[in-house]
Amino acid sequence: MTSAICLAEFGFAVQIITRDQPDGTTSCAAGALWGPYLFEDERVLPWSELTRQKLVSIAAEGDVTGVRCVLGLEAARVPAPVPKWATELPGFRTATAEELPGFHNGWWYEAPLVDMPAYLKYLEGRLADLDVIIETGEVRRLDADTAQGRILVNCTGIGALRLTGDPLLTPTRGQLVVVPNPGIDRFFAEHDESPDPVYFLPHGDQLVLGGSIQPGITDLTPDLRIAEEIQARCAEIEPRVKGLTPLYHRVGIRPSRPVVRLEHERTGDGIDVVHNYGHGGAGVTTSWGCADDVARIAGGL
Repeated sequence: MTSAICLAEFGFAVQIITRDQPDGTTSCAAGALWGPYLFEDERVLPWSELTRQKLVSIAAEGDVTGVRCVLGLEAARVPAPVPKWATELPGFRTATAEELPGFHNGWWYEAPLVDMPAYLKYLEGRLADLDVIIETGEVRRLDADTAQGRILVNCTGIGALRLTGDPLLTPTRGQLVVVPNPGIDRFFAEHDESPDPVYFLPHGDQLVLGGSIQPGITDLTPDLRIAEEIQARCAEIEPRVKGLTPLYHRVGIRPSRPVVRLEHERTGDGIDVVHNYGHGGAGVTTSWGCADDVARIAGGL
């Protein structure tokens, strides 16, 4: 959706073809806290910073956008250096020992926090204002019949595995629990990379609890055992979470790849494809930066 907006603002006539409506996508299942990672890809930091600036601007438009700038704590259980990008954010300071029970070190900062269901509706409104057509359908091949003389932009997430056969792209299941917010107004995110990351993200009267990382799993059915474990881990850090009845569960399939695939490909039958997939869990964080590159690549064709 961000790619479509940037392409339309560049001057292209844009059509989106999607199998699932926005509220049925992995994007809608995201938490979603801005925060760079995937540092093997040197493009991630500039993409992320451009996206942060864009999200800060969108947040200024009001609550209807689903984007707010929120102060929160990132903490590490083992000694970890503070990322340079964090030191440059508003509200940055190192956490005191009293603020870090069970953790070695941590740091506070303010970052965009995105309520994805509301944000996707906001993006749909932006697309409507730009006369971008959203058509329900399924693209099975990146070929001449699909292209019909147009540039194809491949933003299909894990669906790119079937479309491209990319051996570097793998599915990673993630699950979240949404509970009533007991009055928490700051986010918490565990810095350490693990299959069971702990974080909680306040979105008004709801609190999103995370999370899970399950490589190779594509089942979208909520696992209640995992949900209970997520809530228990969050309750160890924030006791007010204990015993809350979940409102609902979110499950999504991250399109994991060692580096993002954002590049132009001219296929053997002369079709121009701009690929934009493989963001793993950094889709929101890099979205506007990647979309800007998509528009510049397409503009040069």
